[in-house]
Amino acid sequence: HVQLVESGGGSVAAGGSLRLSCAASGYGYGTNCMAWFRQAPGQEREGVATFNTRVLTQFYADSVRGRFTISRDNAEMSVYLQMDSLKPEDSGMYYCAIGVGSWQCPIAPQPYPHWGQGTQVTVS
Repeated sequence: HVQLVESGGGSVAAGGSLRLSCAASGYGYGTNCMAWFRQAPGQEREGVATFNTRVLTQFYADSVRGRFTISRDNAEMSVYLQMDSLKPEDSGMYYCAIGVGSWQCPIAPQPYPHWGQGTQVTVS
């Protein structure tokens, strides 16, 4: 079955950097969208970045564009999120997710059937 395991979260001062990793296994050949989401307490889960493994395109939420970078290691079936110039408003639980999309992967959480357990990011 599909397994997603995130790591790399932690506490960092504003302006610092973190790199999140998500190791994926057990997913089918048709899966082409890998994404990162985050959720702060009392708020809805929001899309941060997506990576389309079929056309090799990325998409970023306006709030993180220019500061975050999503990438993928095909050999290791992992997806990463490099987060630079972190702000306190970036704090929250970060989740990776995988699913199937068209030429642009969805940034909303509903279409993604598979999720990791999350890793906490705290920026102060």
